[in-house]
Order: sequence, then C-alpha cells, then structure tokens
Amino acid sequence: LVWLLVLSLAWLGPALGGQEKDEEVIEEEEKEKKEDEVLSDEIKEEDNVLVLHEHNFARALSEHQLLLVEFYAPWCGHCQQLAPAFAQAATELRNESSPARLAKVDAMAQTALATEFGITSYPTLKLFRDGNRTHPLAYTGRMDSQGIVRWMQRRVGPSATLLQDTDTIAAFIDSQDLVVIGFIKDLKGEAAQVFFEVAAEMVDMTFGVVEAAELFQEYGLSADTVCLFKKFDERQANFPVDPARGLDTAELIRLLRTHSLQLVMEFTNETSNEIFGAKIPHHMLLFLNKSSPEQLSLREGFRAAAGGFRGEVLFVVVDVTGHGADVLPFFGMTAADAPTLRLVKMENNRKYQMEQDDFSDSAIRTFVRAVLDGKVKPHLLSAEPPEDWDTRPVKVLVGKTFEQVAFDETKNVFVKFYAPWCPHCQAMAAAWEELAERYKDREDIVIAEMDSTANELENITIHGYPTLHYFPAGPGRKMVEFKGARDVETFSKFLENGGTLPEEPP
Repeated sequence: LVWLLVLSLAWLGPALGGQEKDEEVIEEEEKEKKEDEVLSDEIKEEDNVLVLHEHNFARALSEHQLLLVEFYAPWCGHCQQLAPAFAQAATELRNESSPARLAKVDAMAQTALATEFGITSYPTLKLFRDGNRTHPLAYTGRMDSQGIVRWMQRRVGPSATLLQDTDTIAAFIDSQDLVVIGFIKDLKGEAAQVFFEVAAEMVDMTFGVVEAAELFQEYGLSADTVCLFKKFDERQANFPVDPARGLDTAELIRLLRTHSLQLVMEFTNETSNEIFGAKIPHHMLLFLNKSSPEQLSLREGFRAAAGGFRGEVLFVVVDVTGHGADVLPFFGMTAADAPTLRLVKMENNRKYQMEQDDFSDSAIRTFVRAVLDGKVKPHLLSAEPPEDWDTRPVKVLVGKTFEQVAFDETKNVFVKFYAPWCPHCQAMAAAWEELAERYKDREDIVIAEMDSTANELENITIHGYPTLHYFPAGPGRKMVEFKGARDVETFSKFLENGGTLPEEPP
C-alpha cells in the first residue's frame, strides 16, 4: 500500500507540478495581454462610448472633432445613474452619423489624466474640440440623454439659423412658443460671436440670426438688437447691443432666462426647474386653493402687481392642494392657511409676510417694495418649546428660546443645528447625547440642539446639516463654528480648550 501511494505520487507529482506551472504561465500571459491592451492606443467601445486611458487619449482627440469625455469613479452613485443615459446619448449621436462622440475615463485608474484635467468630483464632463487638449469646455447641459444630445448638436452645426427674408422670419417666430433672433449686421464681429456662444449654451431655446439691413427695418430696428419673441405676456422683448460694451455672455443669458418666464408662473413639477434655474433673487408667492373660484380670482391683482418687478422678483402661484402641498412645511403652513402671501429672499431663504394679507395689486406692490428697501423684518419660524426642553442632558432649543439660552453670558453653549431627515445628523446623534451626559453636571456648559427645518434665526443662517456652533460665555454675542471630527473626544477637547481645538503635536 505504501508502495502504491509512492508510485501514485510519482505519477501525479509531475502532472500536478506541470499544472501549477501552466496556470502561472497563463496568469502571466493574461497579465501581459492586459498590459499590452493598456499600453496600446487602440480605442475600444462599450455601448457606443469610447473607453479611454492615457495611451489612447491623444488618438481619440485626433480622430474626433468633438469629444465629450465623462471622468467617472466606479463607486460613484451619480456616475452609475448617468451611465444608461450617457450610453443612450452616445448611440443616438452615432446613429445620426454626427461628428460628435462620447467617451469615458475611469478617473480612479487613470490618475494621470484625472490630474491633468483637474478632476476632483464625479462625474465630471468635459468637451474637447478639434483635438485641443489644453482648453476643454465644461459641460453645462442636463444630465439626461436628451439634454446631452441637444447640447452636443448645438456644438456640431451652427447654433443659430440664418434667416434671410420676412416670410422665413415669420415662420420661424410662429414655429415655437418662444424663439430668440439676433439682428446683427456683422456676423463675423464680436457681438455675433457672443450671440452664437449663448445660442450654443441655451439648448432649450431656438435661435435665429438676421444680418440684412432691410429686415432690420421690417422690425423697426436700426442697430444690433437681440429680440425674444414669445406667444405670451408682452410678445416681444428687445435687448439692444450696447455700442461701447457690446454683448456680455452672462448678462444676455440672464436676460433671456428672466424674460422667457411667464410674468406669473404656476409652481408645478414641470416648471420648478425653470423657476429656480432663472436665479431671480426674490420670489413672491400667492398660496391658494385652485378648487375655490373665490381664491382663483385673487390671481388678477397678483398679476397686475408683477409687471413692475420683472427680473427682480418672480411672482409664483402655489396650489396648496397640488404640487405646492409639498412645500408648505418649509413655510410652517398648512392648506388651511390659504389664501396667503409670502415673499422669499432666495439668497438666505428669509421669508416675509404681510401683517394682514391684502390681495389688491397696490397693496402687493407696496409690500414688495418695502421688503426690497429693507423696511420689513423677516417672518421667522419657531416651534413651541417642549415642556421638558431643559430637563434632559441635551437642551432642546426653538426659535423663540434660542436667544436667551445661546447668549446667556454665564454659559458656554454648544449647539447642534440639524434636520430630522439628515443621515449625517442621525449618525452623530449618539455622540451628541454622550457628550451632553458627560457635561450635564457642569453649570457653565450647555449642550443643546435645534431643528433648523422648524425654527429660524434672524442673524444666523444654516446652510447645511449638521452645523455646530459654540457660543462662549461673556459679553459680545460671539459665535464659533466647530469644524473638527464629529466624535465625543474631539467635542470634549474643543469644549475644554475654550472653543478651539488644541494643535496636535507633529
């Protein structure tokens, strides 16, 4: 038996050894093959998207006039969400034989390319034109297949249609609810170039251009002018080109965005992107129940007041029983509060309210002007303080009790500003409770929290959650923002060091 075992090993040994060697050879060959693939400038495709790395990037730029490159990270959720739309857009452009192509770079694996193009977030999309590697254009379109295709199409052909007679212009104006026509005498001049750039950028609008002098006269124009034609409100808005300053890209985009909106917008799922995308600094809101004819009639005075504030204040009707129901908690309101008016300063979300709602156009105009002139104080939300707000280790603050606690000159007060739905706030909740338990017997230290979605403060604006502020004892209403690690020991060091983190030894 022993002999048979030795004989078996003698036979099987070389075979087993040979198998191990063969596997090593295969692994080595596969590794070399992969290295050869990476070192090669061959360009492979996945779902019509070019797969690029540092060895084929230059070739891709030389072979494609317009190349939109997505720099992604495999672990990035937003990148994973974009992938199907990006592939669909790539397929559509490929099917129409467009000179524009889409490509992708794994920025985690291709660190040299990521560094070269300053990639710090994912996904980042950059457009490379005519092989120019040094000045790619940042993608500014929508992150869906239609948005990507339209953005690229505008950069392939002329971004504006040349209109050469009155019939063509009339048909062009009638073809859409809203069109932009640049009446520009020198289509090779600076004003024309800015106009074409704006047309390429604003892919959700249709642009035309006119250069014939006789066509200027047909529309009562004598100098270069950008005209916005629309089938609502004032029908036409003219933006003359300043002879000295010319056209400014950002300013023209702002004007077109502002005037492309209806004078009074209705807040719906379809219009919300337009409303917030216009970047108008103030929003005047009429909350009403559209099922009530009496409340619907209030829109007339609201609209009459809107005309004098275009570009400065956007007037919006919010149906409290429709899409607007979702925003009521932001204003501390319920549907039963309609009809009512609010003005919001978009910069800091400050809300303003009439002492008594008056829906006449004159009263609305007076109120809006007073807010703009700084004559009205903001209306601040405040929940009611819980009965046991100061009996637990973590003191519960609300808007109306914040001042007396945070600015108590005998206490050092450490406050967590949070949102109930915020996962980061939930993650640090236990540490905050433990910190409060540690200091509950210290007369000079208060650990507190405030729900910033239900409470607002006049001089403190919370931009993200959680935000931690320290209010030291003594005069002067001082406030220090905590920016360290969110754990009990770091919090404790911060408190023991008087509101600063001690420097770590090198």
